[in-house]
Amino acid sequence: MDGPEDAPILILGPSLGTTWHMWDRQVPELARQWRVLRFDLPGHGGAPAHPATSVPELAERLLATLDGIGVQRFGYVGCSIAGAIGAELALRRPDRIASLALVAASPRFGTADEFRQRGVIVRANGLDPMARSAPERWFTPGFAAAQPAIVEWAVQMVRTTDPGCYIASCEALAAFDIRAELGRIAVPTLVLVGAEDHVTGPAEARTLVAGIRDARLALVPGASHLAPVEQPAAVTDLLVHHFSTAWYNPSDTSTGLTVLPDRGPAPSLSATIGPVAEIAPAEQPEAVTTGRPDPYEAGMRVRRQVLGDAHVDRAMAAADDFTGDFQELITRYAWGEVWTREGLDRRTRSAVTLTALVAGGHLEELAFHTRAALRNGLTPAEIKEVLIQTAVYCGVPAANTAFRVARTVIQEETTPEA
Repeated sequence: MDGPEDAPILILGPSLGTTWHMWDRQVPELARQWRVLRFDLPGHGGAPAHPATSVPELAERLLATLDGIGVQRFGYVGCSIAGAIGAELALRRPDRIASLALVAASPRFGTADEFRQRGVIVRANGLDPMARSAPERWFTPGFAAAQPAIVEWAVQMVRTTDPGCYIASCEALAAFDIRAELGRIAVPTLVLVGAEDHVTGPAEARTLVAGIRDARLALVPGASHLAPVEQPAAVTDLLVHHFSTAWYNPSDTSTGLTVLPDRGPAPSLSATIGPVAEIAPAEQPEAVTTGRPDPYEAGMRVRRQVLGDAHVDRAMAAADDFTGDFQELITRYAWGEVWTREGLDRRTRSAVTLTALVAGGHLEELAFHTRAALRNGLTPAEIKEVLIQTAVYCGVPAANTAFRVARTVIQEETTPEA
């Protein structure tokens, strides 16, 4: 914590793979007016390595920490995954947030498959591939070339992160999707994005601004994903102006805002963009009258989590009058009735499934269930042990073919992109 003890609280949250030091250049100016609190994600920067696999869980942990130190109401700035935490807080606990800034954020970060694939790569190779690719994701080429010390600092931040907590954070981002809920965010919001951010760029920022009722957009020229590091002065000025003029006070029924002292000319911001039409909820299959909840929805959710959106989308798109009923059957019963049972975790279910597929000689299904096993947390070494076990109980020829199929899949899934 920095700044006057009696000042309003302003919280700064970091991006995945970084520590609270990413905000070092903002603190001196912000701490003149606010009590600035920074936090690390689990397993980042030496924080305890207690993985959290969902954004709501991360938000609840942050609130528990704030409750422990007596902080009730606060302004909040979050970059990337911490922006997701801020949006979650604004949706679930708007009574706690006075003002919000979302930096390099999105209502949905890429696709679930992308982040689960990242978890597979880290599980197989450690964090070195993520560390080596971080400068390309976080900084513009010109900045990276001119600031080798900062690039090395960024690489080391990722390398010193706990791999299990990094994977859990990827799972949290894979499951995060608030596109249909943006209209319920009511706190004053600044959406800030680097103009050259190719991770969560201007398009994602405009989606946030279009959906949030009281939001403004700020594009930072010459900045990529870690705009607070790359363009610290511009980001600081934008944050100071936003939190000085848009601090919601529920006791003020006249304007709803407490205006803090003016700190000079305001940086240019875009005009507020009005809400767009709400995204229509996906159509659900007709419920089956069985006297208990229809398992189709839960089955489709688990099927996508285990096999990946791309695989399920292909299967559903290929369904026709002849195969459609079968796709509904396996979604409802195989995935909704069996894979959702609590008696076995998904790692164990994947091991059992691989064994059964080897025994039955179902090589096509063995390939995509090997991918599923990696997504469910089995390492290549563990898959190897499962297949060795099948050699004894299912036969050496079956296991020999299974090793050939699984090796190809594992190489495809665990090799980092160049």
